[in-house]
Amino acid sequence: MNVSPLFTRSRLGVLLVAAITLSACSVGPDYRAPKPTTPAAFNSLASDRASRPQATVTNPGWWKSFNDPQLNSLIDRAIVGNLSLQQAVLRIAGSRQQLNQARGAWFPSINGAASAQRQQLGLKGELESKGVYSQLDEVSGDTDVRSALNGLTKPVGLYQGSFDASWELDLWGKVRRQVEAAGAQQQESLESRNDALVSLEAEVARTYLQLRGAQLISQTLQTQIEVAQQTLELTQSQQRNGLAPQMDVENARAQLHSLRAQLPQYESQMHQAMNGLAVLIGKPPGALDAELAAPKAMPALPKAVSVGLPSTLARRRPDVRQAEARLHEATASIGVSVAQLFPDFSLTGQFGMRNTDASYLDNWSSHFYSYGASVSLPIFQGGRLVSGVKLARAEQASAALGYRQTVLTALQDVENALVSYRTDQQQVEGLDQTVDALQNAFDLANDSYGKGLSSFIDALTAQRQLAQAKQQAASARVQSSLDLVALYKALGGGWELYQNVQLPDYSVFGPAESGDTPAG
Repeated sequence: MNVSPLFTRSRLGVLLVAAITLSACSVGPDYRAPKPTTPAAFNSLASDRASRPQATVTNPGWWKSFNDPQLNSLIDRAIVGNLSLQQAVLRIAGSRQQLNQARGAWFPSINGAASAQRQQLGLKGELESKGVYSQLDEVSGDTDVRSALNGLTKPVGLYQGSFDASWELDLWGKVRRQVEAAGAQQQESLESRNDALVSLEAEVARTYLQLRGAQLISQTLQTQIEVAQQTLELTQSQQRNGLAPQMDVENARAQLHSLRAQLPQYESQMHQAMNGLAVLIGKPPGALDAELAAPKAMPALPKAVSVGLPSTLARRRPDVRQAEARLHEATASIGVSVAQLFPDFSLTGQFGMRNTDASYLDNWSSHFYSYGASVSLPIFQGGRLVSGVKLARAEQASAALGYRQTVLTALQDVENALVSYRTDQQQVEGLDQTVDALQNAFDLANDSYGKGLSSFIDALTAQRQLAQAKQQAASARVQSSLDLVALYKALGGGWELYQNVQLPDYSVFGPAESGDTPAG
């Protein structure tokens, strides 16, 4: 029975349509976004009233609540110039190209080839071994046959140009799962950049507040040094008039030098903070000294702090979002490993022109072609493929546990930051009251000593206690500001404002792409 070419082509078309339809399905589990179990409200909010935290929507630009233009400028410059952040951006560009590579497996691969060869087939030796020339010698007048055979046994040139095409049909969704995994890797890189951005903003704010805190404590010490200098001069005057012993003078001098000895450590902190800020914005140490050396007041804390709800923390924190992307990738990898257990179907084809004369390559009679289908069935792999599936499932289970642990750690970070901020606020309030009381005590003791109504020891003790209380109050105020920065960082805000941040030109990597290919 003869089968018409039209029927053959139609049947091949039906098979192709069926194969493409089957390729819309994917083996392995479909990813479902996890729903972490979180409390209705943060536990620390129930007892936290002094610092006034509120369960309202968090402010992405949290550092602007300090109302310090210089801090705002430093963070903007750090986002543009920080080298570690730029490395994270490059990792996003690399993962984007990995996604493009995975998508390329959906399409046929086509290669072109051209060759020119000089060949000697050894045909004359084959003819002689078969006695063909001896038989020709017995036949007279066959010189034309001998001449033709001699022509065939000479070296010939073979010229060829061709196109090869192959297409592996994604019947089991292996390519689709690979694309899905690559998309999750890209999302993981993006969240890694967001996490680096949050950490950078917090580090700039923390270092800036440490600088202003060191300047504040240094100014407090300078004020106490001036008071100690006045006390020393008063004691020396009284000693000259015979109203005070030399021991009082030496004690006053010791108090003055003790206060002066504390200044260098805060000078060191100021220079280290300025160097740290310079490096954070991508500049060499010392580049910001002229800008930041002049003392400025500590930024005032906001009257209210928005912390949001625990249920939204998983969507705000980049590290939680990164752990979720890692779980998505591990889930898709199960489908890739399962698909390797099934047969692979491929379509191949070749078309070209071949001739011993290059001038005939454009002649249709020189064409050749081939096409067909192939199947590869894994029969025995020594358990490698089954172990691959088990390994992928184990990695997914590990990623799921890692996600849950990351959520718990995020909740812990916020709770701890709330507690620290509340207790430090209470400490600041208590120390301020202590300073007020000790200031009154010192004024009374110093006045009484000047009038000769009390001993020098009373005045010196009051002065020492006042100096210590003022330093403690300043340190507590700095720590309270640092705790607020830690709270904002724990809440995970700050990356939302810079999704399209202008960093150095990386356009060579191509436009941004997003989205996963859903399973059929």
